[in-house]
Amino acid sequence: MISTPDRVIRYVSESYIGKAHDFSILKAEFEPHKGWFKNHEVEIDLGYIGFEKNYEYKTISIPHKKKKNTELTEQQKQENKAISSTRVRVEHSIGGMKKFHILKHKLRIRDYHLYNDIVGVCAGLWNFTKKHATN
Repeated sequence: MISTPDRVIRYVSESYIGKAHDFSILKAEFEPHKGWFKNHEVEIDLGYIGFEKNYEYKTISIPHKKKKNTELTEQQKQENKAISSTRVRVEHSIGGMKKFHILKHKLRIRDYHLYNDIVGVCAGLWNFTKKHATN
């Protein structure tokens, strides 16, 4: 899912069967070296390590990763805190979609196309309700 800092959902990928790593899904949906993000400020979490090597971007914000048997410096901790305070808004978008109960509960739908449609409708409803709540 791609969301803006004002919690508007801009993109929702197709669902993937089984276990799939977030970065693998990103590479499948947005092929590297095609300039998808070159005009954008990108904020990602540690699940996307390697993004900066594979994609062009305007600016990037990635939290510092703690190395084995070492601690982060106070400056790195402060930078991580600043990053997480803006990234939490994306998490609010995900949570906002889940206010539609169909995404909260286990679905027994075997038709993945229908499931993808449901997720897309929930994302659209989230954007719609968010837009009209601020007006």
